[in-house]
Amino acid sequence: MTKPQKQTFTFLSRVAPYGSNRPQLCLDAALAAAVFEQQVNYVFMEDGVYQLLKNQDGEAIQAKPIGNALETLDLYGIENVYVCNAALESRGLSLEDLVIEPKLASSEELKTMLSASDNVINL
Repeated sequence: MTKPQKQTFTFLSRVAPYGSNRPQLCLDAALAAAVFEQQVNYVFMEDGVYQLLKNQDGEAIQAKPIGNALETLDLYGIENVYVCNAALESRGLSLEDLVIEPKLASSEELKTMLSASDNVINL
């Protein structure tokens, strides 16, 4: 019996860490794909880059920051974690501000990645 071919899933996380369940849904879906040994690209863009900020405290609004959970991505075999360089720059952020160290990706690199993906999940 032959193994099913791996598919590439690219997850786009675009929203701020609070006020929506979309960041958690994106993380859960990416982890599920990784558990089933699919190739996973995890991309933070637009306001999604705020999910990556260090020292977040959502206690005042009774929300858990997602940043701590993102530190476990490599445990699930998710090594292709990217942040849109333009999104960081437009918000005055740098890699030193982030809880994990994603790879920087330009708009062109992201377009190429999306074109090569079998599945794109936009949250």
